[in-house]
Amino acid sequence: MDRTDRAIIEQLRRDCRLTNTELADRIGLTPSPCLRRVRRLEEQGVILGYHARIAPKALNRGFEVQVDLELTDQARTTVERFEAELVALPEIVEARRMFGASDYHALISVADLETYEQFMTQRLLALPGLAKLQSRFAMKTLKADVPPPGR
Repeated sequence: MDRTDRAIIEQLRRDCRLTNTELADRIGLTPSPCLRRVRRLEEQGVILGYHARIAPKALNRGFEVQVDLELTDQARTTVERFEAELVALPEIVEARRMFGASDYHALISVADLETYEQFMTQRLLALPGLAKLQSRFAMKTLKADVPPPGR
């Protein structure tokens, strides 16, 4: 990956709705080689997709909670069953298996604290193989990975 590929990626991170002509102009290429490079980056799995960034509040999911989860054991059947049921919950917007103190870290998006409390007690605590969970939520987001529009 060279400097031009990195420039393409940066421009698409800022605005994935750019036309190929606009993208080519911004990085100093003509449209045909620009399109070839974008397609190559897609084929190589560098560009994974194009997404709209939606305000969680617009979807009634403005309350995000980070949850650390620990399993009762590390048996294969416990792990497989737990993971399958965890990722099937639509409130779970991100889930990661971790090294370290907690076995899993999940990001949950719901309407408000009351909705989270119901979700936690009725759905999370019912997950098979769950030994312990710890919930945290942020006071303020200082930085998100995706650059805001216009930057």
